[in-house]
Amino acid sequence: MSKTQPPLSSILPPLICGSATFNILYNPDLSLIPAHSIVERALALGVRAFDTSPYYGPSESILGDALAKPSVRQNFPREEYMILTKVGRIAAHEFDYSKEWVRKSVRGSLERLKTGYLDVVYCHDVEFVSAEEVLEAVRELRRIRDEEGGVIKYVGISGYPVPVLCSLAEMILRETGEPLDAVMSYANYTIQNTTLASIGIQRLKAAGVDVVPNASVLGMGLLRRVGVPVGALGQWHPAPEALRSAVHEASEWCDARGETLEKVAIRYSVENWMNEGAEVGSRGDPASGVPWKRESIEELSVPKLGVSVMGVSNLEELDETMRVWRSILDGLEESGERTAMESGRGKEKREWSLRRKGRVLELVEGVRKVLGEWTDFAWDSPDRAYLDTREEKRNCKLRKEEGLAADSPERSTGEGVVSGKTSSTSGQSTQTSTTKSTLHLTPGTVADTHMNGEGGQHIRGKL
Repeated sequence: MSKTQPPLSSILPPLICGSATFNILYNPDLSLIPAHSIVERALALGVRAFDTSPYYGPSESILGDALAKPSVRQNFPREEYMILTKVGRIAAHEFDYSKEWVRKSVRGSLERLKTGYLDVVYCHDVEFVSAEEVLEAVRELRRIRDEEGGVIKYVGISGYPVPVLCSLAEMILRETGEPLDAVMSYANYTIQNTTLASIGIQRLKAAGVDVVPNASVLGMGLLRRVGVPVGALGQWHPAPEALRSAVHEASEWCDARGETLEKVAIRYSVENWMNEGAEVGSRGDPASGVPWKRESIEELSVPKLGVSVMGVSNLEELDETMRVWRSILDGLEESGERTAMESGRGKEKREWSLRRKGRVLELVEGVRKVLGEWTDFAWDSPDRAYLDTREEKRNCKLRKEEGLAADSPERSTGEGVVSGKTSSTSGQSTQTSTTKSTLHLTPGTVADTHMNGEGGQHIRGKL
């Protein structure tokens, strides 16, 4: 965080509209997604933050076009909402965390999003690259923040394996003396996997991280009656078949009780993260239906709320998401009664919310019994095939370098050039060489987790 900026936690809205759904990965036909209508209606309903990425295909351009509509610009000035985007991930198997690419990526995002500044920029899917690469990208983002007139406001990292996110946050604090503003995790606080809370919160908080948004509460579409999403690129979801089967059984269990798995999953994750993630949450506009003023935060002693990123593909999903979100706000212990009354939803809606919370907790207990050993399972990211491919590329590069070095004067005189060795753990590589200093990740990385027969991380956390 720049010294001239307030903490991100004081201004970031706890509900962020994710736009990864504006992408063929989740939807086979983008022409069927009313993206512009979704964005404008979200703003009208009080949503004040949007998450995107260059990696999400046309997502940035679609979001930028929607926010540039005259009706949007007239009613919602740029300073009234936040845009969060990312750098570093280019394609499924292509990453570039170099300073040169970070600068190019930021410029491209500004153009596509039709904005003069970006509120938050994450390094995208950090587990796929080395700690050195992440550190280089973070330092460049902070340089842009400090030297280029407010083009970037806040800097963070995002990814999947919670232990890797924690270790990188600790390393960045140790190496730079400045903590990250945000660390976004996805699919790690769900009805199936709560490791973001059980092993993530305290380590990230100790590393000085200000805000920890929780994304993909349906586990990238895994936790649905219809199963994993199939977009224009086919079946890409990393969940193993046995986990998919267990989720299908859990869905049938919910059906037999007059419920749907996705409704239970969404309500559980958002409601419980709003409370459990509050210590790494935020105090921005909660989209409660009550007029919000930034200056009233301290006056009213507004509590922090755990931050959730929610993606939708149509207006019906948006309306349902907002109904659930506001119902959860009505049921909050400290502020729920005031919110329900001031919004006009009233006492009855608050009482219903409290009853629904109890019912959902009962259902979650049953769902987890059905999931059994798959509770708190985390799949590999990156998978073994990616690591093998990357290792082979490294070996080829080293062989070429050694071939060149063999012909160099330094090598012939026995001085100077010694080849490095590279090891990799869940995408985080650490170089060991007599000619290069290294960054070491602290204990608690993926190396400390148990790898089960399906090839994924199985981390036993509190439920």
